Amino acid sequence: MVRYFPLVVFLCLPLGLPAQAPEGSFEGRPAVVLSNNKLELTVLKLGGSFASIVLRDDPEKLNPLWNPVRFARESGQKEPEGAGLGHFLCVDGFGPVSPEERAAGLPGHGEAHTREWEPKSYAKRGNTLEFSFSMRLPLVQEDLTRTVRMVDGENVIYVETELENLLAFDRPVCWAEHATIGSPFLKPGVTAVDLPAVRSKTRPYVSGRGSHRLASGEEFVWPNAPGVDGGTVDVRTAPLNPSSGDHTASLMDPSRKYVFVTAVEPERRLILGYLFKPEEFPWVQSWEAYPPTLRLARGLEFSTQPFDVPRREAIRTGSLFDAPTYRWLPARARIRASFLMFFARTPEGMRQVDDVRLENGKLTVEDQSTGRTLVLDVSLPL
Repeated sequence: MVRYFPLVVFLCLPLGLPAQAPEGSFEGRPAVVLSNNKLELTVLKLGGSFASIVLRDDPEKLNPLWNPVRFARESGQKEPEGAGLGHFLCVDGFGPVSPEERAAGLPGHGEAHTREWEPKSYAKRGNTLEFSFSMRLPLVQEDLTRTVRMVDGENVIYVETELENLLAFDRPVCWAEHATIGSPFLKPGVTAVDLPAVRSKTRPYVSGRGSHRLASGEEFVWPNAPGVDGGTVDVRTAPLNPSSGDHTASLMDPSRKYVFVTAVEPERRLILGYLFKPEEFPWVQSWEAYPPTLRLARGLEFSTQPFDVPRREAIRTGSLFDAPTYRWLPARARIRASFLMFFARTPEGMRQVDDVRLENGKLTVEDQSTGRTLVLDVSLPL
């Protein structure tokens, strides 16, 4: 008796190979594109910068983030060398370098934004997309790992970063999330920036250098900064006739569990915002570039220090307003920081943000002046 057995063919795939994130590009630079049914985020392979975030159902596909390459192209100028795009990472270092550091090859704003990352994982588990990458920072002898998560149906991006010290001694580190908005989202007299500051200060500058609307090196209560003419300036919005460049630092309210910085564009009914912990990022810097060309840029930079200065200056300062101006990274140890990034449409009539709360899986954004409230689902912890 002859028996016939069905032929079964097994397709063997190599084990341990991670799925790859969708490839893309931004301004000719290699990138990956992460998305759910609400948002699309473009992450550059160089430095892991968030170059673009758009609403999936927006016909205009308006990106609120700063794009100096486009600015240069539109004005017929050469592309700026070494310019950051959108939201880039400044670690370990935030500001200029010393002559010795420069001679050793260390770039301004830290090493991370100049290094290409290596993918660690890309996977969709249930309704959650997770992408993780890492980079070795050989000049400062640190390892950095960043994980980005997106959940279906949510206008929120979850970002967690880990920094590891490869050396056998404690060290101070300088770290900033250089989030920057730009035109056309940033519109004079329209787009408003809000944050829960307890104390603020204008950056000192040399008189006669550059055009300023704010006084040099003076404390103030947000958002009413001292002007060069002796009056006060509401720094929430860019001036209607821009022609200045200024910089302010604000200490976030340390009594809050979470603090925020938001930018609302009421004409397009859009809001871009960040939520983070004040013990991880005590400061928000507002760097203003307001030229008459209307190609505006403004930083929403949350950081470990009040201004972007050389490492020695940050450490020598030690504290401002009784808050630290750097963070400690212990010997052969890791520290972490996390934040939420959200981009959504606002209710009709919302013009400002008085509070942002994260409670019971909901992110509640309030404009108390108009009674308008935006509520977003947040299913993962911060």
